[in-house]
Amino acid sequence: MKKSGAEILIECLKKEGVKHVFGYPGGVVLNIFDILYDEKDLQLILTRHEQAAVHAADGYARASGKPGVAIVTSGPGATNTVTGIATASMDSIPLVVFSGQVPTLLIGNDAFQEADIVGITRPCTKHNFLVKDVKDLAKTVREAFHIACTGRPGPVLIDLPKDVTAGSTEFIWPEEVKIRSYNPTYHGNKYMINQAAQMILQAKKPVIMAGGGVILSGASKELKELAELAKIPVTMTLMGLGGFPGTNKLSMGMLGMHGTYYANTAVQNADLLIGIGVRFDDRVTGKTDEFAPNAKIMQIDIDPTSIRKNVRVDLPVVGDVKNVLRDLIKALKESKEQWGAIRSAWLKQIEHWKEERPLSYRFDKNIIKPEFVVEKIYEVTRGEAIICTEVGQNQMWAAQFYKYDHPRRWLSSGGLGTMGYGFPAAIGAQFACPDKVVFDIAGDGSIQMNIQELATAVINKLPVKVAILNNGYLGMVRQWQELFFKERYSHTHLETGNPDFVKVAEAYGAAGLRATKPEEVEPVIKESLKIKNRPVFLDFVVDWKEKVYPMVPAGASIDQMIFEEEEKKEEKKLKAVK
Repeated sequence: MKKSGAEILIECLKKEGVKHVFGYPGGVVLNIFDILYDEKDLQLILTRHEQAAVHAADGYARASGKPGVAIVTSGPGATNTVTGIATASMDSIPLVVFSGQVPTLLIGNDAFQEADIVGITRPCTKHNFLVKDVKDLAKTVREAFHIACTGRPGPVLIDLPKDVTAGSTEFIWPEEVKIRSYNPTYHGNKYMINQAAQMILQAKKPVIMAGGGVILSGASKELKELAELAKIPVTMTLMGLGGFPGTNKLSMGMLGMHGTYYANTAVQNADLLIGIGVRFDDRVTGKTDEFAPNAKIMQIDIDPTSIRKNVRVDLPVVGDVKNVLRDLIKALKESKEQWGAIRSAWLKQIEHWKEERPLSYRFDKNIIKPEFVVEKIYEVTRGEAIICTEVGQNQMWAAQFYKYDHPRRWLSSGGLGTMGYGFPAAIGAQFACPDKVVFDIAGDGSIQMNIQELATAVINKLPVKVAILNNGYLGMVRQWQELFFKERYSHTHLETGNPDFVKVAEAYGAAGLRATKPEEVEPVIKESLKIKNRPVFLDFVVDWKEKVYPMVPAGASIDQMIFEEEEKKEEKKLKAVK
């Protein structure tokens, strides 16, 4: 019995185990949306913008470990997805995005709402498809999900001309997927793994640098076992937070531009750096020719193109992180070394660095410090919430002052740095994990990028909490202007144009709460957690002068950090001169 292309698409999604799809309708996808009208096993969540649909699918994927799915129409509907697709691509998030397209006979004729979305997204997708025959649809969808979820994950786009979804054919579901040119390496070379074990045995001052690949591979358990077995301290990239427990004694938190003093210092003094599921991003390495100058570097990654791309690597191991770590642990256990004795001096040194310069800020009883808000969210939620962020100062404070003990509890745009990501991602995460508390830690600038998604959250009765660190500025840009551009605050002051966020929330049917004093912060957070059937905006009016520290200036090595007390000394010198 024949089925229409639209029916085949929905059947394929159900075969793939998809329960939630995020999207927005339009002319050329009406065949698909008409089938969804009667669908009971698949829920389409109507967002208010196509960019938000892809971010929500992204958040769903990060929180659940399953691929996120979005459906949009052609032309502007398709082009509005590009930011979300690029965000997922940079962070290796598995998405399948379906875009409508004009009928095949009109492609290339500048038809109404036509855009070459395949050409536009080619640089920011893992792969993309233009389906020209309804007979190829089921096979294409099967391959798209396989490509998105295997190897190094990433977004895949399928462009669907209107005549393909309207056409009909026999539905044949391909049980197996075989793509001749696509064969990821899942198991590391045994010789390389034995070499890795020998390097760890010989190292006196090793450091593990864990990235997002640890979480994507589901290798958090293996990473913890390796670190505790060989007594190796662990630092994480922004994308790796939660891959290793933040409260573990071996954790050094995040490294890089706004990393901890002790993580950056340890990397610069290490004799072995073990990069696991990392690509050595410039925000992590700083000046590359001065990065880990005394260390041999080992890199474990499933993507061979990521190895040696940014830094020198002495030992590459290509393979799935989980499998490689299992084999590496097995090899190390055969050595029967007394790791505690071997590493004791190194671990004591790191403890000294932690005591010397811990992450801190100066509490003020008269004004709310943004770090204080993040700390209170951590305390009230007991570290069990899913934390999404926007981008900028809010993102860095959330990375520094909330400790992540579990994977998939930290959702943030790392590689692309996308403002407007956090709120729709939190919506996706809440659908993926309905029993979890979900917070979006936002800035007053970034929350306005996708503030219309309040409607999506209200209609679906989602108890997402949005903690707005309201400082009246584009905070991170203002910080750079203050430090490096002589306090010339060019177009970063938002205060006079900001809305009343409490009233905005209430206008949409959400709840709005505000704190203007430190003593109000904890009660406001606790009050928000009592609200179960609608989103909450928490407007925290914070110190506009507060900056993120430590900070590594652009072009400097990661041990050349700026600290708050050094800034205060410079201020005193200037005052004395005046």
